[in-house]
Amino acid sequence: MSERIVALTGNPNVGKSTVFNELTGMHQHTGNWIGKTVETKAAHFYYKYNDYTVVDLPGTYSLFHTSKEEEIAGDYLKQGKADCVVCVVDGSVLERSLVLVYQLLRITNRVVVLINLCDEAKRKGIYVDEVLLSDLLGVPVVKATARSGKGINALLEKIHLITTGALTPEPVLDFDAPLYQRAKEICSKTVTVYKEQKISKLDKIMLGKFTSFIAMAVVLGLTLWITVRFSNYPSELLKNAFDSFEAWLGARLNQIGAPVMLSGLFVHGVLRVLFWVVAVMLPPMAIFFPIFALLEDFGILPRLAFNLDYCFEKCGACGKQSLTCCMGLGCNAVGVTGARIIDSPRERLVAIITNSLTPCNGRFPLLIAVISMFFSKNSFVSMLILLALLGLSLAGTMLSSFVLSKTALKGVPSSFVMELPPYRRPQIIKTVLLSLKEKVAFVLLRAVSVAAPAGLIIWIFANVNIGGISLLNRISSVLEPIGALMGLDGVILLAFILGFPANEIVIPLVLTAYLSKKGILDYSSLDSLSAVLTENGWTVKTALCTCVFSMFHFPCSTTLLTIYKETKSVKYTLLSVAVPLSLGFAVCAIINLVC
Repeated sequence: MSERIVALTGNPNVGKSTVFNELTGMHQHTGNWIGKTVETKAAHFYYKYNDYTVVDLPGTYSLFHTSKEEEIAGDYLKQGKADCVVCVVDGSVLERSLVLVYQLLRITNRVVVLINLCDEAKRKGIYVDEVLLSDLLGVPVVKATARSGKGINALLEKIHLITTGALTPEPVLDFDAPLYQRAKEICSKTVTVYKEQKISKLDKIMLGKFTSFIAMAVVLGLTLWITVRFSNYPSELLKNAFDSFEAWLGARLNQIGAPVMLSGLFVHGVLRVLFWVVAVMLPPMAIFFPIFALLEDFGILPRLAFNLDYCFEKCGACGKQSLTCCMGLGCNAVGVTGARIIDSPRERLVAIITNSLTPCNGRFPLLIAVISMFFSKNSFVSMLILLALLGLSLAGTMLSSFVLSKTALKGVPSSFVMELPPYRRPQIIKTVLLSLKEKVAFVLLRAVSVAAPAGLIIWIFANVNIGGISLLNRISSVLEPIGALMGLDGVILLAFILGFPANEIVIPLVLTAYLSKKGILDYSSLDSLSAVLTENGWTVKTALCTCVFSMFHFPCSTTLLTIYKETKSVKYTLLSVAVPLSLGFAVCAIINLVC
């Protein structure tokens, strides 16, 4: 049994990752927008006693180096390491894909053309004659619908024949004709269109001049409303279960004579913070991330990004930054790594530095709780207020991007072509399960890993006294003048600082300092929490400034570490702290002066 290498290439958004999944069984998430695969991925499969390694190359329109994706794909293919190259093309837009096919044929003859998305082509009234296309190209052509597995067996057989030498394709090349002209001629002979191609009614709304931003607001608003409306119940169930377990464990430790300090440190410090983070984060993430993935799979998110492209270009940034902002809604660390899809180093840095201005999933619990207590308990009204805050966040991102592009990161914005994919029926069960596994579990594990040491530090601050006053309260007193300028107080500022490992623990920290209790505190209801906050001087202005500072403050520890790994620069990592912090201070100070 020998090992052979199969390279998988093709334009963005032709279902290449789905083909990869079907061949290898890895079930990589298949997003419905460009820039999904930025780095190569590899996996194995076996067929007829042969071991195959499939290398999933980044989606590219050309093998000429004009982007990072094209550089990675082109360099790998030109090395000639692959025993077979599978070029995935979209059956509904064959002419565009054939340019890449011809570039491949000039490098190697070991090529299989896989016409994917044949079901979508059929719905559009487009038919491709694969037999004639194979004759005109001189290489095997296979038709497939990879989402359902149709055509994969035929593809495996062609790969096997080429890699074993049983089939030696002889490409038909016309070196005198331009590639685009040749592609057009081939399509005129092999493609039949028997339905008039029209812009869908949904696209007329999502991309309309006067309806696009309204549609964006409705989509995001509904997503937030569903998240807010249905996350409270499981959060309460988890909280009650964790409270019972904490009480039981505390009683058992007392029974065996465990030291009071050890019991307090572990149960009321580390364990309580861990339980809080899980109870608060898990339900919203388990709702938000799957909805986000379904919107991506259906094709809504690329259109949101398309609508924001012009705005970001005017700010001196790249339109692809809108994609990273969408990713940041789930997790800022994901948004930072997602900036790899931006080709320009300058514009990539702008996207990285400003990504934490997008409120991540971890900040939603604080925003939702404060909005419900001080503005409206109606879930619909709360959703509208939260949507307005997201609009403020977007404005802050664009303003910061504009300032950076005129100062520390000067430059002219680059242009890029964004392909809008067709709407596709999401694979609901598969998409939801993958989202829970790959996103929810990953983010929750990361949050838990930083929450444990945070609980230790908080317990120490609450229990170490100097002159009868805890360190928690002493430090908050030092921060009081700064907080007063921002419409806050020292306790709130200290809570944000100590919440650096996990934004979810800010509210419990505020309670701990206000009530001078030894350990992280929870609240049984929003009414009881509201009473405590009001007694300690909270007003509507305090609540508004707290929400604004929650959106505009330094990144969490995980995001900051991710920024350093992506930039390899202390300077830009510190700038990623300074930019949102400065904006948050300025906006809060203005609100404090005006209100």
